[in-house]
Amino acid sequence: MLFFKRIKIRSYEMGLYFRDGEFQGLLSAGRHWLFDLLGKVRVDVVSLREAWLAHDKLDMIVKSGELKDRAVVLDLKDHQRGLVWVDGRFTHLLAPGLYAYWHGARDVRVEVIDARQVRFEHEDLKVIARSTAARQLLDVCTVDRDRVGVLFIDGRYVDTLRPGLFAFWKGVADARVVEVDLRECVADVSGQEIMTNDKVSLRMNALVTYRIADARKAVSTVDDVRQALYRETQLALRAVVGARELDAFLTDKDAVAQELEQAVRRRASELGLEVVAAGIRDVILPGDMKDLMNKVTEAKKAAEANLISRREETAAMRSQANTARLLADNPTLMRLRELEVLEKIASAGNLSVVLGEKGLAERVVNLL
Repeated sequence: MLFFKRIKIRSYEMGLYFRDGEFQGLLSAGRHWLFDLLGKVRVDVVSLREAWLAHDKLDMIVKSGELKDRAVVLDLKDHQRGLVWVDGRFTHLLAPGLYAYWHGARDVRVEVIDARQVRFEHEDLKVIARSTAARQLLDVCTVDRDRVGVLFIDGRYVDTLRPGLFAFWKGVADARVVEVDLRECVADVSGQEIMTNDKVSLRMNALVTYRIADARKAVSTVDDVRQALYRETQLALRAVVGARELDAFLTDKDAVAQELEQAVRRRASELGLEVVAAGIRDVILPGDMKDLMNKVTEAKKAAEANLISRREETAAMRSQANTARLLADNPTLMRLRELEVLEKIASAGNLSVVLGEKGLAERVVNLL
């Protein structure tokens, strides 16, 4: 037995028999005696519990035909990828190449996918994407709620993705997803130094509330849509305010805000945006101009108060003149007026009456 080599193969193992570097066949479970006079026999014992047959001479083993009824053999081309399921559980992804999986000991299922379809879609995508091995062949991304993803493949727009999980094959094409927030946003255009038509410098702050209406246009038209909206609002604000004098601007700020909103809305639609509202938040006058405006306002109010006072005095005097004319034309009314006055005085306390006219004195005595 000197020139024989004894090989023991267990029930869950398989022997790969090589002689002088050439594959000779498979050795099943049991004891085997192999003639090896010159030490050129080599047997690699592999476990059948490991479903994947990994060997540096797998191509020779496959070509021999020995694996025909014992294993699943895959020869994946450059445009193909493989999904491997062992005992009903996903294990890994296969890149192009030659693979073999043993029959019998494990339930192996391999799904071949055409990677020329760059976007990978599968009913078990969530399970596959969690695999560390899958991340080596797949680019996985998630589009969050209240957002959409604009998909470009090789620089060309392909689709707008709703919230969810997405995967793309690496190395096949350049797939890029730009995530866009659909919620309302606010652009704060603050600290703007603007000169009115009558050469008065104002410091102004404006606000624009907007949302993304066309995600593709918002991503493709400009590199930064928020910055573009800021610049457009800034220019529109300068155009609207610069065309008015200070008094006209301060008198009708609502009209200025409406004109600003219309100007911004037209440009925003070209950027894929929808303007919800736009307006002027603050108007800050220079210190000397503020003092001057306060003085002008104070003078206007004083003049208005003086005018009102004069009007009241004129009305009172006109009323008195009318009353005097009426009493002069009607002596009886004059006497009644005198009696009303005496009655009011008498009700307030003691009454001392000094009478000069005889007729009136008699009437007063009779009255008292």
